[in-house]
Amino acid sequence: MTSVKQCIEKKAATIFSVRSSDTTEKALQLMRDNRVRAILVMDDGMLAGIVSQGDCAIKVLLPNLDPKTTQIASIMTANPLTVTPSNSLDECMAIMVHKHIRHLPVVDQKKVVGVVSIGDIVKSVIELQGNQIKFLETYIKGHGG
Repeated sequence: MTSVKQCIEKKAATIFSVRSSDTTEKALQLMRDNRVRAILVMDDGMLAGIVSQGDCAIKVLLPNLDPKTTQIASIMTANPLTVTPSNSLDECMAIMVHKHIRHLPVVDQKKVVGVVSIGDIVKSVIELQGNQIKFLETYIKGHGG
């Protein structure tokens, strides 16, 4: 079973974030430039929330608000669910499915150390299945198959 720690160690160490006082436009530019679908909201080094492309579209663009002036604080999910490095990816997947979310900040001793996305979990599952298939092929071939 893969842990969150093993997952985030395979990823780039960069954590993309904005402040709650930043504009929606700044958040969208950061997401676009780094090809991510959600970013953390950090105020004074502490996790304040998370904001996704969907939040920006549904809460700003659809109601015709101005992304240049709409602050992240008004659209972010405050106090998001978090996981720790010791959680398993199975636990993360269960949380994501149950809560209908796609990103979980990873917090270790009150410090944000990464983010786990549904894409990370899918990659891990595919890798694990590939390894199991190779093992079974080797086992079968080694035993007269």
